Amino acid sequence: METAQQEVLTEQEVSSGIEMTGSAALLEGLLAEGVDTIFGYPGGAIMPIYDALYDYKEKLNHILVRHEQGGIHAGQGYARTSGKVGVVFATSGPGATNLVTGLADAQIDSTPLVCITGQVFAHLLGTDAFQEIDVINITSPVTKWNYQITDATEIPEILAKAFYIARSGRPGPVLIDITKNAQIQKFDFKGYQACNHIRSYRPKPIVRKEYIEQAAELINAAKKPFVLWGQGVLLGSAEQEFRAFIEKTGIPAAWTILGAGAIESDHELNVGMLGMHGNYGPNVLTNDCDVLIAIGMRFDDRVTGRLDKYAKQAKVVHLDIDPAEIDKNVQTTVPVWGDCKETLPLLTELCDAKQHTEWLAKFRSYEKEEQLQVIQDEIFPTSDELTMGEVIQILNEITNGEAVMVTDVGQHQMVTCRYAKFNKTRSNVTSGGLGTMGFALPAAIGAKYGALDRTVVAIIGDGGVQMTIQELGTIMQFDVDVKIIVLNNQFLGMVRQWQELFNERRYSFVDITSPNFVKVAEAYGIPGSSVSKREDLRNAIQAMLDTKGSYFLEVMVTKENNVFPMVPQGCSVSEIRLK
Repeated sequence: METAQQEVLTEQEVSSGIEMTGSAALLEGLLAEGVDTIFGYPGGAIMPIYDALYDYKEKLNHILVRHEQGGIHAGQGYARTSGKVGVVFATSGPGATNLVTGLADAQIDSTPLVCITGQVFAHLLGTDAFQEIDVINITSPVTKWNYQITDATEIPEILAKAFYIARSGRPGPVLIDITKNAQIQKFDFKGYQACNHIRSYRPKPIVRKEYIEQAAELINAAKKPFVLWGQGVLLGSAEQEFRAFIEKTGIPAAWTILGAGAIESDHELNVGMLGMHGNYGPNVLTNDCDVLIAIGMRFDDRVTGRLDKYAKQAKVVHLDIDPAEIDKNVQTTVPVWGDCKETLPLLTELCDAKQHTEWLAKFRSYEKEEQLQVIQDEIFPTSDELTMGEVIQILNEITNGEAVMVTDVGQHQMVTCRYAKFNKTRSNVTSGGLGTMGFALPAAIGAKYGALDRTVVAIIGDGGVQMTIQELGTIMQFDVDVKIIVLNNQFLGMVRQWQELFNERRYSFVDITSPNFVKVAEAYGIPGSSVSKREDLRNAIQAMLDTKGSYFLEVMVTKENNVFPMVPQGCSVSEIRLK
């Protein structure tokens, strides 16, 4: 490729066309979309794109991961903290199939990604050529849109469409599969034009004024209204609009784990976390409110428990950008379709200014009971063994609740979500809907690139960290400033908890033996330490945060501690257990 292609194309060159390969055109398109970071792993079928990337090293920062799953989780972490589209490269065959878990994770958690996979030459499609796989049919169920390019002239238009689809409306992952001939084919590139309209695609439903009015009437008449908010508030960048709504109406508000941080944890109207391991009051009082206002959340089973016993006494107002979520799980009284950044101000304007003092006091009463029966012993334990909760409590105190917390999946995830202070938006990066073990370590890498000015702490279990531990190599090579805490209880803790509570302590294959994590980290050039005594814990966390660059801290916690409260599977949210 001509090195002159590195230079910004002049208007004259663009209008007359400049000959370049499909690979170069792809990279020009990424630059036009404002992409600064790519996570990827090269291979034979995507080699022309990587060859072109050699001449774009000063403009595009490529992070070489150690596994394609690590690459896509890193892309997710980047998207979640930056609010931009994550970009991932992978080769054909196993490179492409290694993306599937991350695609599914991004699809269910509405994370905007554009994944580029290489593919065999077009004339070899369907011949079972080396590393050929039908990536389009494999990934169709787990992408918002996908497309296979066999001719280089399609690249500018398809890439523009991919970014538009990924980021607009309800965001999600998009995959473009590019055959090798299209990557090396030369054509007259006449510039890149961002896409902002697709005739058959309506990312935002039409806002209907009559539904806004009906919703306001219900809210104004309510004696015990309750707001549930989810990630839609963050994805719509509607934090200020959301704050204005709840502060004017005085309505208590609770959050899903992906919605955490839209308002600060200590806000007077923030009554806590919803769901299976959420706070006591929000779960019980869901079945006591008279109007339930759901904003940018999808009523998944971990929030609702038994649907036939969920909020049957309440009228339901559901604000969502995706019409498919309305009435999918919970019957809605008034649907408010649209982007909540647009619909919330319209609704707020029609709502009366109120204070629901007695109703809010009910939540605080349940909070006190939970504090006495659960929280106190978890974050200020009197036993000799360390707890996960006290680790999070010390992190809160030292970071003032301003760190980005990236969690894996399991007990440590629920403990972190329950006890971490989220005083800034986009601070809780976790695998919500899919529950992907192995998510946190690579996602933390991406989260740091998406928020270079923030402290990023990965909280991981001893099981999950071993699923993607190879990404320590990525941290080593690129000197990524990520703080890693492994809460080691020597069990696959969440499965063990269920086996204890529901399978008569028949601990079947949950006792996990791990390596010396500190030595593993040191082998990757990452300093670390292990702590098991309370008197050493605060200093160890402070030393980790004070260290320039990455750090690996293992905390040995009590083996058989359970996460409570808990809504047992098959029970209603009002049947939540404190013990």
